[in-house]
Amino acid sequence: MNTDVFSPAKRSAVMAKVKGRDTRPELIVRRLLWRLGARYRLHRKDLPGSPDIVLPGRRLVVFVHGCFWHGHDCARGARVPKANRDYWLAKVARNRARDVQTRKKLEAAGWRVEVVWECELKAAAALEARLRSLLTPPRPAS
Repeated sequence: MNTDVFSPAKRSAVMAKVKGRDTRPELIVRRLLWRLGARYRLHRKDLPGSPDIVLPGRRLVVFVHGCFWHGHDCARGARVPKANRDYWLAKVARNRARDVQTRKKLEAAGWRVEVVWECELKAAAALEARLRSLLTPPRPAS
């Protein structure tokens, strides 16, 4: 039984429009970082995973992940579509495995890796505080 409300052709067209870069959550994080004085590069293809935001001087990369697509443990991330359930479970599992490998490669190359989840955007003050702390250089041990 197909529970999808769209025909396969229409579903394909809808999914083709799902953006992988310059998403609303990504733009929100970028504007916030800019307001905090951070200057960055976008989607550097020479780095594993083409991080959404790269702060080269701080050796920091920021990924802005959609909760559903990357299997976050929030309500939106835990949701599984009724149609094509096995496909989506496998797809999200592959995304999560790729995220782990990307993080390992970046950390091995000396980068700090941070992930901002889509659901974190709801708590703007907490997100701003977190980003501010990432931009503050650590104090040397005395």
